[in-house]
Amino acid sequence: MVGCTPKISEVSPPIEEADPFSSTTGEVTLEDKWWTAFNDPQLNTLIDSALQQNLNLLTTWEQVKEAKAIRRTQASFLWPDLSAQARTAISRPEPDFAGGENVQAGLAAAYEVDLWGRLSANKQAAAYRFQASYQDYQAAALSLSAEIATTWFQLLTAKEQLELTEQQINTNKDIIKLIRARFGSGQIRGVDILRQNQLLEATRDLKVVYETDVALLKNQLAVLLGKPPQNFINPEVADTLPALPPKPSTGLPLELVRRRPDVQSAYSQLLAADRDMAAAVRAKYPRISLDLSVQSRSNTYDGLFKDWAYTLAGNIVAPLLYGGRLRAQVERTEAIKNQQLYQYGQTVLTAFREVEDALIQEEKQKERIAILEKRLDMADKTNRQLRIEFINGLSNYLDVLLALDEAQQLRRDMLVAKQQQLEIRISLYRALAGAFDTDREEELSE
Repeated sequence: MVGCTPKISEVSPPIEEADPFSSTTGEVTLEDKWWTAFNDPQLNTLIDSALQQNLNLLTTWEQVKEAKAIRRTQASFLWPDLSAQARTAISRPEPDFAGGENVQAGLAAAYEVDLWGRLSANKQAAAYRFQASYQDYQAAALSLSAEIATTWFQLLTAKEQLELTEQQINTNKDIIKLIRARFGSGQIRGVDILRQNQLLEATRDLKVVYETDVALLKNQLAVLLGKPPQNFINPEVADTLPALPPKPSTGLPLELVRRRPDVQSAYSQLLAADRDMAAAVRAKYPRISLDLSVQSRSNTYDGLFKDWAYTLAGNIVAPLLYGGRLRAQVERTEAIKNQQLYQYGQTVLTAFREVEDALIQEEKQKERIAILEKRLDMADKTNRQLRIEFINGLSNYLDVLLALDEAQQLRRDMLVAKQQQLEIRISLYRALAGAFDTDREEELSE
């Protein structure tokens, strides 16, 4: 086989050279299976199970196998096609007409010489699309792991919110008993009892909301694991959210481009489009093909294979007049290549933005949690002071009620803020992470 397809040089994204990431970065190396940084065995089990059973991910894997088959199909055009044929018939009266032998057997082979590298270019394009399909699968596995982790921490938060709300309901009930006792002695107004009852009912309403959240999040988790929600055995849920792991090292922007599967997929699609264009250009050149046939014919089975006929033919087909169709095909593939180039650049920019966003959000969320901690500390102090003043008759109960409501709301806000902090860290891990083994890769070597 003769080939003259040029080597493919590395293509840079059509953007400015990126500076190092602006926000502070950690020194911890990010593991391929990034979720293990949370030291949560139940989360590890859930993600491992989802990577094997999630139906969307299984669909994406079948697309990888389809792309692999297409690659093999394109590679087969570089080899001769060989076929066998046989024929038998009965003619009356005997002997048959001259030249009309009733028994025939033979072989036929056809081969196109890849003189200009058109077939090689098609093979390379299919190979790059296979790479892109596999990288899409890796990106889908990464997204699934992030979605499982996010849903899991939302479930932990909803359960913790539910427990906190039950504690607040009991607290509000105890206060109602206390102020009712003082109401009998004329030390408190009836409207204060009503206000405290309103706070109690509002807290009960929140309990219903959190109970709903827990149930719905479990259903969502079941579907992500490829299980019917009604058949799902509830996982053991931890009592509290895990501590935030140390911040990972972001590395350089160029390293990010090389390891992110979605960026690598966009790059593979660009190279595939480049090979499509090369094949379209070479389709304008002459094609040379060879045909070989071997046949044996006879009027009887006994006479078959005694004499053989061989035919070897060479064909040259040169495009002359196609109404501009071949040129239009080149222009179309060139436009697609440019589309993929710009899409590749956009994917790289999006990757940079996701890292920058996560770093900024984490710093600001850390500041917000520090402020919430101060507010909650001051609210607790204010609440205690107002209760003392109320007992001593120095303040009315409305002030106590407002302080109690604020303190309870701040505790719920603190749980949400810590959950959001974990979700931001998940976003950072997802933005920085590369591919990881899902135990299916060995199928591709078969």
